[in-house]
Amino acid sequence: MARRASRWAGAALAAVLCAGLISCGWLVYAGKIDWLPASWTRDDALHGELTHQLAKQLSNAWLPDQAAKLERAGSWLLLGDTGPRVRTGCPGWLFLAEELQVNRHAQANAQAKRAAVLAIRQALAQRGIGLLVAVVPDKSRIAASALCGLTRPAELNARAAQWVSELNQDGVAAIDLAPTLAPLGASAYLHTDTHWNETGANAAAQAIAQRITAAGVQATPQQAYTARPGKLAQRPGDLVHLAGLDWLPLRWQPTPESVAATVFTEAAATGEGAAAKGGDDLDDLLGDSQLPNVALIGTSFSRNSNFVGFLQQALGAKIGSFAKDGGKFSGSARDYFANPAFTQTPPKLVVWEIPERDLQTPYEAISLAR
Repeated sequence: MARRASRWAGAALAAVLCAGLISCGWLVYAGKIDWLPASWTRDDALHGELTHQLAKQLSNAWLPDQAAKLERAGSWLLLGDTGPRVRTGCPGWLFLAEELQVNRHAQANAQAKRAAVLAIRQALAQRGIGLLVAVVPDKSRIAASALCGLTRPAELNARAAQWVSELNQDGVAAIDLAPTLAPLGASAYLHTDTHWNETGANAAAQAIAQRITAAGVQATPQQAYTARPGKLAQRPGDLVHLAGLDWLPLRWQPTPESVAATVFTEAAATGEGAAAKGGDDLDDLLGDSQLPNVALIGTSFSRNSNFVGFLQQALGAKIGSFAKDGGKFSGSARDYFANPAFTQTPPKLVVWEIPERDLQTPYEAISLAR
């Protein structure tokens, strides 16, 4: 019986391998695979980064993609496994695995990014532009009570506070948001998402606004805002997507979270404010006086849970938001400093939001346009 079954198993394996070969061959034929990246180092080759990138491209073929979905669904439904990128904490809580990992060359990477921030601050200062760096703590740090068996390496305990302290010693205005969010604990973050919820976003916005005001910066153009709670609606969690489970029927996914997103509305200007906003200004033929003098760069944290709305309300002014989903440390800054919004109408202050988990990852260069 074993011999007979082995023939069917061998035939099935051969069919799967053949289908996989054809599927991957199509990617090669269609030119959708880069065998080598535009730039790579000997260290990348020795530590498997090149083969990892190639495997990632091959995984986008139809057969590997479908097989991966089925594997993810089976692992989750049978074993409660959320895959390599997501970790399960207390019931209903998911965490990003990256927050629980110690990076290779962690200290060297952190110092490289510290030097980059210092260089950018100096370049901005030469143009009369201020810089405020705000570090967003890991969800696994603030919501530690929801880890339930997950271990956060002790090496990560001081990384954010130390990095911010070193920046302050270098003369760079920087704030660690951990002391602001720590009293809120798990109530500051979403359950199945890596980002803060509106409670955390509001607290962070208040702390940053206070720091801006204390520095003597008057955010303009002035604008009052009213806020009202929106309708309760289910909010898809990005960690469910990273776990490869968002394609399953909702009842089979990790328990979804419902959120009533705040709705912000510009309040009508009165008195001098209305005159300044609506009047003609011969010294401002291009309308530059009505452009925000505070620019926000950063990551998806700035684009989630109404952080921009809370910050604008706290400042009583509009701000320019140039944050970028998936931008990590360098992405948003690199794009913004090359953007005409910066080169032609520079702000008075740049607020740079940086997640703690990106402090010790490899640095990608940033430059300011001349």
